[in-house]
Amino acid sequence: MATKAKIGVLGASGYTGAELVRLLLRHPRAEIVLATADRRAGQEMREVFPQFSPFALPKLVAIDGLDWRSLNLDLIFCALPHATTQKVIKDIFAANPAAKVIDLSADFRLADTASYARWYGHEHYAPDLQKRAVYGLAEIYRREIKKAQLVANPGCYTSCAELPLLPLIKAKAIDLDEIVIDAKSGMTGAGRAAKEAMLFSEVSEGFHAYGVGHHRHMAELDQEFSLAAGREVIVTFTPHLVPMNRGILSTIYVRGKRGRNATDLHAILSKSYMKEPFVHVLPFGAVPQTRHVRGSNMTFIGVANDRVPGRAIVVAALDNLVKGASGQAVQNMNLMLGFPETMGLEQVALFP
Repeated sequence: MATKAKIGVLGASGYTGAELVRLLLRHPRAEIVLATADRRAGQEMREVFPQFSPFALPKLVAIDGLDWRSLNLDLIFCALPHATTQKVIKDIFAANPAAKVIDLSADFRLADTASYARWYGHEHYAPDLQKRAVYGLAEIYRREIKKAQLVANPGCYTSCAELPLLPLIKAKAIDLDEIVIDAKSGMTGAGRAAKEAMLFSEVSEGFHAYGVGHHRHMAELDQEFSLAAGREVIVTFTPHLVPMNRGILSTIYVRGKRGRNATDLHAILSKSYMKEPFVHVLPFGAVPQTRHVRGSNMTFIGVANDRVPGRAIVVAALDNLVKGASGQAVQNMNLMLGFPETMGLEQVALFP
């Protein structure tokens, strides 16, 4: 039997931490040997998430006081809140320069530390490490991720917009100044911490936009689209909160360039992703639903005609906790540790 990689999950009591545990428990080459949760330190994982009762998992511990040098971990997932991760990862690399880390927060996604400070309201605490961070969208940066020590897992909203748009931008197939992204997310995208605005009575039977005109994921979208285009790209992006547990649906409006129509854009996406295990382009005119990808690491993409000549409607769906977070992170782990990229991630979506 092949030796299992020793894995640490920091922030195991949150939604993305729990999703990492769920996926890793059935990964044939991974063993969770460390799980942290400062507010739940000393508790068993089954006390926080009863679904893990049948499984032997390490007791939750606090991060403070951990000896990163002696833990001898093969890879660490960091599922901590934004603004706390940079200092923790800085300590990890100071103690163990050979460590491999995947960060699921936003702390290392923006290459420009000045841009990070502008969008997140505080200075970047590890600018030297930022230079080494690789953006963790596997379908785009697979080669770089394989060699990386620090991977910045993409945001869930951004993954659901970048996967359908980056091939079109690279092919110079759409007008870069007419991209509109209308995105909707389930409640788990807001995290597990108690918030008055997230109470059942506050969000049920309703649907609303938030972060209008200033959502932090805009910086991430602009960064990746500008890199792909070779010039500055600023998109219109509006997120909405939907009273469902999981899922993101992005409805994207674009205009074709040089006579390209919706059929042409569909052909570009189909060719770009024909060999990708976790991105599926539907037949022309069909559009995905969040229920088609729930619990899976898949992204479904559909393309349809707009009634306005020259415009097309691109719809993408993914599970925000899997391909939008923890599944993408495990996909990156597989690349970094030399495992088959699909290992532990081939579960089919739950339906109904």
